[in-house]
Parts: sequence; structure tokens; C-alpha cells
Amino acid sequence: MLPPVNPTHPHALIARYRLDGAISYGEVSGRDLLRLTAAPWLGGVPTGERDALERVELLAPSEPTKIVCIGLNYVEHARESLTNAPGAGVPAEPLMFLKPPSSVLAPEGVVRYPAGVERLDPEGEVALVIGRRATAVRPEEALSYVAGVTAFDDVSARNWQKSDGQWARAKGHDTFAPFGPYVAWGLSPLDLALELRVNGEVRQRARSSQMHFGPAFLVSHVSRHMTLEPGDLIATGTPAGIAPLEPGDVVEVEVEGVGVLRHSIGTRES
Repeated sequence: MLPPVNPTHPHALIARYRLDGAISYGEVSGRDLLRLTAAPWLGGVPTGERDALERVELLAPSEPTKIVCIGLNYVEHARESLTNAPGAGVPAEPLMFLKPPSSVLAPEGVVRYPAGVERLDPEGEVALVIGRRATAVRPEEALSYVAGVTAFDDVSARNWQKSDGQWARAKGHDTFAPFGPYVAWGLSPLDLALELRVNGEVRQRARSSQMHFGPAFLVSHVSRHMTLEPGDLIATGTPAGIAPLEPGDVVEVEVEGVGVLRHSIGTRES
């Protein structure tokens, strides 16, 4: 397991959850959630009510209007990539693609294995959660627009990615964007440990400080091309260690200070 986050950087873990048919945001406090009127980055404040964690169904911890993903942002992954030119390194500018909100999957969910997919891969990532509207922000101000950090899996259908050229189908299929379990509100994204495990075996391990394009640059760059809304995600790229999944596999993405995002892989569809 990853080491705990540096205690000199306090932060709160924020959940979004369903209880008795109602959806709420809450701050983790021991084995309870302190219910909030809304997400704290939207001005939510405590209601005074507490909900036991064991009673709730955790949902994806924000409601993105879009998920902006960054490809080939770790040097070793760029070298191993099946879709990159042989011998090519990281791009000169961030390589951006989108996942739709319909691809979101809650923690402990099941990723579909669609008919026609010959190889399905996980990609563990640190994701930035946007806290306020950002349009053409300067790099030196960019991190003030980030509410916090969450764990993300950029599930990818490799044969579709190679055959289509455009990655919308390969990356944007329903259930291909698991993230959570919490947003670490106020946590700095600059140097966090990231680990991806499949059935308990480590496949990927890196630190966010090893990214080629850092978090502040990414927020600034993306916001120059599209307005970022509160709750939107920037998935900052995956390190080396890509390998295929099989039905029944259990995937865990752990980000220092956030916790463990866990999901499983469903049966092959026909």
C-alpha cells in the first residue's frame, strides 16, 4: 500500500453518495460522512447531519460536464504506447481527448467488456477536479482553480484505438471512466504517489512529479481551448506498465492522500 500523505498538507476527503434514494455530498469523518448542502467547491456547508459510511452507496465524487484526458504524459509510457510512432517521445504539446459524462463509473462498479473488443487495458491516473469556472487562466494561477485530486482509470479498448484513429469509441464507451472513491479537497497534485494493481499485482507505479506536463500547465493549456466547469476532470496521463485485462479481474488505482479506487471487469459481451 502507498504511504500516507504528508500531514503538513491537510485536506478533506469528499464523497458523493446515495442513501435512501437521496444523493448528497459529505466529508469523511471516521466511519461517518458529515452531510453537506452541496459540493464544497460549490459553496456547500455542513447540514449538521451524519451518515454512516457502511450504509451509503458511493457514487463518482463529482459530476463532470466533460472529462479531459491527457495522453502520453509520462516518458516511459510514450515509449511503450501501441498508438505512438516507433521511437517517438512525448508530444510537443499536451495530447488531449475527451470522455463523455456517460462513461463515468462509480467506485466498486463493473467495467463492461464490449463485443468486438480484443484487448481491454487499464490506465491508472491522477485526476484534477476543477473547483471553479476556468477560461484561459495563466499557469501561475491555474492551481487555484483546482478543487482537489481523485483517482482515475482511463479504460481503453486498444484494437478500437488503433483501428479508428480517433479515440472516442475506444476511450468513451459506457463505464470506461471509473473515478473516486473521494475527492481529496485541497490536496496539492504536484508530487503524489500513484499505483495501479490488478488482482493485487502492481502494474504501474509513479509520482505525479514525473509527468512531462505538470498540473498547472495542463489546467492553463486546457482552459485556453475549452472552458472548464466545476466538477470537470483533467486526467493527467498514465505511467508505463500497460497490460491487458481479463473478465473477472479486479483493478485498484491508489493515489496518495485520496484512497483506493476499485472496480472489476465484466464478462465479454456478444
